[in-house]
Amino acid sequence: MELLLTPAFARQIKKLHKNQKASLDRALHQLVNNPLLGDAKTADLEGIYVLKFMINAQEWLLAYRLISKESLKLLLVGPHENFYRELKKKP
Repeated sequence: MELLLTPAFARQIKKLHKNQKASLDRALHQLVNNPLLGDAKTADLEGIYVLKFMINAQEWLLAYRLISKESLKLLLVGPHENFYRELKKKP
């Protein structure tokens, strides 16, 4: 499966520590195996899925969009604080 990164997602990955990247990699591996694992959002976030996972006993969220059966577009990753506000700003 092909993973497409938005520029914002790529910048966020660069800021993560090594152990945080390992947790993100595990979440991405689960996502590749089952793209519908995340919760489908409605209303103004329709078409976006959000996967919840843990990093250092803190819940983080990963927003993505299904492009096709073979590709996912990764939109945003981060802790819950202000996550949905930032997600709504993204095109």
